[in-house]
Amino acid sequence: MQLAAQDGTTEQKMSRSIYAALVDSLFQNPAPMFAGALSAAVAAVMTALKTGNHLLWICALLLIATGALRSIDMHNYQRRKGTLTPDDAQRWEMRYQIGAMLYAAALGFWCVIALIGTDDPVAHMICTCVTLSYMAAGAGRTYGRPWIFHLQILLACGSMSAALAWHGNIYYAGLALLNVVFFVGVKHITTSLQQIFVRALLGRERESALAAQFDTALNNMPHGLCMFGPDGRLAVMNHRFTEMMKLRDSLVKNAPTATEIVAACVSIGAISASSGRLILSEVDNSLAGEIVTVGDESTPRSLSWTFQPMAGGGTVVLVEDITERRNAEARIIHLARYDELTGLPNRVNFHDEIERILTASQGQNKAALSALLFIDLDQFKQVNDTLGHPCGDRLLCAVADRLRDMLRPEDFVARFGGDEFVVFQQNIRSNEDAAVLARRIVDRLSDRYLIDHHVVEIGASIGIALTAPATRADILLKNADMALYRAKADGRGTYCFFREEMAKTVEARRILELDLRKALANEEFELYFQPLVNLKTGRIATCEALLRWNHPVRGTVSPVDIIPVAEEMGLIVDLGRWILRKACMECMMWPEQVSVAVNFSSQQFHQRDVINEVRYALEVSGLPASRLEIEITESSLLRNTQFTHDALEQLHAEGVRISLDDFGTGYSSLSYLHSFPLQKVKIDRSFLEGIDSDRPLTLLHGVARLSADLGMAVVVEGIETNEQLERINSEGTVTEGQGYLFSRPVPASRIRQLLAASHGNRQTDGEPLVLPFRSIA
Repeated sequence: MQLAAQDGTTEQKMSRSIYAALVDSLFQNPAPMFAGALSAAVAAVMTALKTGNHLLWICALLLIATGALRSIDMHNYQRRKGTLTPDDAQRWEMRYQIGAMLYAAALGFWCVIALIGTDDPVAHMICTCVTLSYMAAGAGRTYGRPWIFHLQILLACGSMSAALAWHGNIYYAGLALLNVVFFVGVKHITTSLQQIFVRALLGRERESALAAQFDTALNNMPHGLCMFGPDGRLAVMNHRFTEMMKLRDSLVKNAPTATEIVAACVSIGAISASSGRLILSEVDNSLAGEIVTVGDESTPRSLSWTFQPMAGGGTVVLVEDITERRNAEARIIHLARYDELTGLPNRVNFHDEIERILTASQGQNKAALSALLFIDLDQFKQVNDTLGHPCGDRLLCAVADRLRDMLRPEDFVARFGGDEFVVFQQNIRSNEDAAVLARRIVDRLSDRYLIDHHVVEIGASIGIALTAPATRADILLKNADMALYRAKADGRGTYCFFREEMAKTVEARRILELDLRKALANEEFELYFQPLVNLKTGRIATCEALLRWNHPVRGTVSPVDIIPVAEEMGLIVDLGRWILRKACMECMMWPEQVSVAVNFSSQQFHQRDVINEVRYALEVSGLPASRLEIEITESSLLRNTQFTHDALEQLHAEGVRISLDDFGTGYSSLSYLHSFPLQKVKIDRSFLEGIDSDRPLTLLHGVARLSADLGMAVVVEGIETNEQLERINSEGTVTEGQGYLFSRPVPASRIRQLLAASHGNRQTDGEPLVLPFRSIA
């Protein structure tokens, strides 16, 4: 906080500490003030004795009393303890001001009485000289607060000058005028002294602040710092350096040389002797540079030393403890090349090492073979899902330990990611050696594991690729991966060697993927529709949208080939979005009582914006929600049950019908029928196998009755003969039928003809059920 302006612009910048220092200056060295007060008192007594004027005795008593009080006040100030606070300074300044004003008034009163009340020239000379002397001395004592001195001049010297002028003598008047000039000069001198003093205090305060800031910054640096002068002795050292080197304060205070400091560091064990010699060499040479010192086993730390020569001679040395940084860098390097969970080399490390081995082996021993075994754990996902990921992690560590135990020192094993491991087997005689190792790995990894008191059983599938001349690591891994894919397709728990035809199969699959991506971008697909017939009315109630792809080279590609590839490529969502919108638009061209059924894959249904996709398709097509039927499979209900239930409830609330497709092919849990908002159950065509016997038919009728009792429509798929239709419809519980008996999937133009024929004829009461679409199909 700064004080308000009292004596000019200098005081406006005054801080509390400077103000306290100015007040303190008033009370410094009380001896001159005491001597002046004593002299004035003696002089007043002399004038009283010389003139015999009794009023001068009163003046003498006033000067003695006020002088004594001021001396006592000075003495009390000198006896106080502690630092002068701003509040104390204001109180003491007020006391000094009161004393100074009283004393100056007493001097002025004495001069007036002596000059006007007497005609004694000696008395006049005494009072004038003493007053002038006292004021001149006061200028050097009150420079800290000059405004107090200015008031003293006004009270003492102003009164004296007025008395001299009042006397009437021309010489007295001239002396009064000279006093005024003298007093004005003294006033300016005191003001200048105060400004000089304040500026000095301000400069000292700034220097102290800068020194404190420098000291704070120096001692709070994360680095140790020491500075050696041109003579080689220590000039500056911060606390961080002494802490790092564990140096004694006594050593630093004696301005030691660089040699002495380094010797102390070596003796304490902060640095080694060789590091000390290197540091001294850098300091002595006064060259800019940086070195790193590494401690011994007792102090395993790394220090970075930076040397910077100064222009006038000497060197600044910065020391940084980089132990944690180097450890972190080493840790990062290790994490970048090793699997943190199992401690095995990771994919990057394995690739680099195999590439190095393959490059080094070229041209050395062409007869020696190497094999890369790509291992994938079977049933590992079930362990994660049932026992949790921590248990799965411990299982992976156990697998890694078993693999290490089975390999020779020259073999190389790594974790490739997830539940995949790779083994590089060097210097084998034939592929039989690789087969033997693969069988051992399959058998050993298939043994039981005891993980967290749980008995765990898994398997392993292995793809094997043998090295060939000029084989690269990428090609070897790719071949082993293709062989692994075949091993899984063969039933898992086995191994398979890479063969060239596998590459052809993969290439064909890659071309299919490219064609599929292009077909989606260019909308080369077409929708076919297969009717679902209401068995009571004989009319088409719903048409199921089915995807067709007429490839210009491949011809017609089956959805069985399209859908799995689209799911693996992540295109099924975009493809399903196109089917949904296209089917809704086509349905708008049908009779109002006919709905469209669209199959939703598991991936498509579990995207988070599936509700918005359905809404958008209905909005752009204008189709009422009640005319859209979404078919989902059991696999969709198994994943993320809560989300599935909430999504189905929301779709059902908006009017969309939900159908359970292919019931009977999976778990066929009856809980689905009441747990989810389903309006239709489609019984799979597999129920029609052996329908001529009683048991399959009874089972079909049982499921149909249960679904009907729950208020759901029942559809039987795959009806191909009239006999099947009659058996299915014998109890009247099946609502709709679908199959080649009614119609194969047909293009959009053909389904419109079927719908026109179906809904253009009406059945009359008492007439047998007529299926008008049969003659058209």
